[in-house]
Amino acid sequence: MNLASLLETWGDSNVLAMAGALVGFIFGLAAQRTRFCARAAVVECCEGRTGDRFSVWWLAFGACLVGVQALVLMGWLKPSDSRYIGPAGSISGAVLGGLLFGAGMILTRGCASRLLILSANGNLRALLSGLVFAVTVQASIAGWLAPARQALANGWLVDGGPSRDLLQISGLGPHGGMVIALLALLIGVYFFFKTHQHRWGLALGSIVAGLSIALGWGLTQAIASQSFEAVQIQGLSFSSASAEMLMRTLSSNTSPSWGFDAGLLPATFVGSLLGALVGGDFKFEGFKTENKLGHYLTGAVLMGFGAVLAGGCTVGAGMTGGSLFSLTAWLTLIAIWLGAGLSWRIHRQMGWQI
Repeated sequence: MNLASLLETWGDSNVLAMAGALVGFIFGLAAQRTRFCARAAVVECCEGRTGDRFSVWWLAFGACLVGVQALVLMGWLKPSDSRYIGPAGSISGAVLGGLLFGAGMILTRGCASRLLILSANGNLRALLSGLVFAVTVQASIAGWLAPARQALANGWLVDGGPSRDLLQISGLGPHGGMVIALLALLIGVYFFFKTHQHRWGLALGSIVAGLSIALGWGLTQAIASQSFEAVQIQGLSFSSASAEMLMRTLSSNTSPSWGFDAGLLPATFVGSLLGALVGGDFKFEGFKTENKLGHYLTGAVLMGFGAVLAGGCTVGAGMTGGSLFSLTAWLTLIAIWLGAGLSWRIHRQMGWQI
């Protein structure tokens, strides 16, 4: 059965949800087994070492860039159709949102995707932080935080199209994008084998985590090309998906229609849960004396507001949008690292546990 037959039989929304479930399961399983975590990578970098978590993150990021740019070169993905390049964007939102998100993920001990992974492993601190994150995302999209978010985003706008495409701004073009992607992957391979040497399974898992983002782009672009309805192409993003799942849980009458995000979040949870059970990592963990509840909740709010302001999280904007060489996505990724690094330094100076 080909894609056109699937769309005719099951409908666009259900096929999109199945695509999201497939991508989410692969990412969840790979991210759990490799301990993929942007926060941990930032902390290692701030400590002046390129350890286990930094090398895993960088290898996944390099694989993501190569996978997505390969789709672009083969004509299987049109970056201009994505929300990261096509419509107008916000430079102020990308920078300020990224800084807030980075500071928040230090406080919560994980970014949006990591909180979901840890929740599936029995971490109740991550589960609570994830719920607060989802509530804040929804409040920032269409609730009482929306006016503040809009005011900050309107500070410095940028036109859509070529003005948001770094490859067009720089004149490098698609082939230049592939060259940069290959260089990034080679750097990731260098750091990985400098740290892990012959751990081939971990390397494969890191690459799979990165390529799952390319898979999301490829599947949604294929569905959009076969559908008779308007379909938004997309990759992995856990901020909007978290808010959608929250609304779907609270009220089925007002929840959005089925789509890619509807399958993404629960399947990522299931993939991580399976990885934890297979690896013996599942363990219920609550708050202890040294855990600061206020830090977790404050961090979750900062991440939720920052994610909507910036247009995504570390995976959603940083990797998914960054793999298209979106100007605002790269600004968000850089700001997240800077915000996290600054927050880490403040924690160290205050003597707080991180």
